[in-house]
Amino acid sequence: MNSKERQIIEGLKVVCTCKNIRQRDFLKHIKAGMTIVEELKKATGAGSGTCKGKGCTPRIAELLAAERKKRDS
Repeated sequence: MNSKERQIIEGLKVVCTCKNIRQRDFLKHIKAGMTIVEELKKATGAGSGTCKGKGCTPRIAELLAAERKKRDS
């Protein structure tokens, strides 16, 4: 699998299961400059489902940390 295919597959992963929001949606906002979990939740609607963010908030924070690490490398 090449890097483009891996990127597409990673983007399809669901981060917020309550609202079915995929990783690519968060990455789009991160690339636009968002760096805070609450900003991302507000922009995507994540955290407003039945679990009130208990499931997706940690995943969003992990995604932000991973993207920050990539950027700083």
